Amino acid sequence: MKFSEILKAIKDSLKVLNSKVSTRTLAIILSIVLICAVAFIPWLSQHLGDQGRNSSNNPATTGGARPLALVYRGPGGCKGCSEATAALLQSSKWNFEVKFVGPKEPLELSAATLKSAVLYAQPGGKGDARRAYKKIMRQLDDPNVISDWVKAGGRYLGICMGGYLAGDSPTVPGFGVLPGTVGEWIHSPGASWTSDKDTVLQVNWRDHLRWMYFQDGPYFQLNPGATGVQVLATYTNGKIAALVAPHGKGKVAVVGPHPEADETWYSEYNLTDPDGPDADLGHDLINTLME
Repeated sequence: MKFSEILKAIKDSLKVLNSKVSTRTLAIILSIVLICAVAFIPWLSQHLGDQGRNSSNNPATTGGARPLALVYRGPGGCKGCSEATAALLQSSKWNFEVKFVGPKEPLELSAATLKSAVLYAQPGGKGDARRAYKKIMRQLDDPNVISDWVKAGGRYLGICMGGYLAGDSPTVPGFGVLPGTVGEWIHSPGASWTSDKDTVLQVNWRDHLRWMYFQDGPYFQLNPGATGVQVLATYTNGKIAALVAPHGKGKVAVVGPHPEADETWYSEYNLTDPDGPDADLGHDLINTLME
């Protein structure tokens, strides 16, 4: 019923009441109606305000659908890495619906699948980056699928192995979404750790020293003239440990250490993080990527 129709019905009712009841009774009825209306207005205003906030101001709920984040799980990955990355995404403020993609998953890694997602995460992996790249490429018809998707506005998140694969060079082939190259940090000049075994090491994250889980992760070297890059963290030798950069209309976030590592990772290798788990750093990386 329209508001004008409601008003007309009220007026007609008042005419009937005015002819059948006393003026005093009519005044009491009108007072009760007025009190109810005054009490109802604040609730209505708050309710409509909440609807507006939920539908338009929160980028994670625009249109009523949760943004889809895809996490690779398959050959070239490592045990628990995909699940830990998914957990990090789910615990962020972006209200992601997280699904795994891979040759043994309900969703395959393809251009069609990526088209429905806002973020693709390449988690940590096992072994050599070149072998991992070949294993992943066997699932794609076009080697430029991921790069083209990011250029069109997608978001790429690469952790450790996913960071290696963000670049593209003769020595370390990858998806080519990074404005620079990658290198093995343990072999870089001045590296404080030179083993490929799991450890905990310090990085400078936004001018704060933090301990992070690390296992033979990459560092990132930017191309001369690269623009729009946000460096979030550096290793103790000054090499870049985490950054966010544009790629076409999209963005790329990469990190060498493991902000997604939970307590089980540390206990497995009898390691201790002096300043606790680093999910807050992972969320900082994701927020910078999505904003």
